[in-house]
Amino acid sequence: MTYVDGFVIAVPKANKDRFIAHARLNDEIFMEHGATRVVECWQDDVPAGKQTDFFRAVACKEDEAVAFAWIEWPDKETREKGMATVTQLMQTDPRLTSEDNAMPFDGMRMIYGGFTPVVTLGE
Repeated sequence: MTYVDGFVIAVPKANKDRFIAHARLNDEIFMEHGATRVVECWQDDVPAGKQTDFFRAVACKEDEAVAFAWIEWPDKETREKGMATVTQLMQTDPRLTSEDNAMPFDGMRMIYGGFTPVVTLGE
């Protein structure tokens, strides 16, 4: 059964192009290690809430935008193996090392988690 990793981050608006370039490099690696699809999204129609919202979830500042992404895997086992490999590669693969492909956002404010789909329609 499909498994999904989801991510929400705050990215400085001035870093949008850097964010896209960073995502392209990193997403290739997830695909190389078992992911079937990776989607990176930039804030477009994100309302401010009265109690909770995407902005509060990642402590988004006025000069930042919310980015929302997910990685689809064929199953949790493939995800576990793929993520373990990617974690190891963070020390050696220049596409992942901070010196060569520094995160254009504050990774400490990223929220993420793994999810088992319970309803799937379409593709």
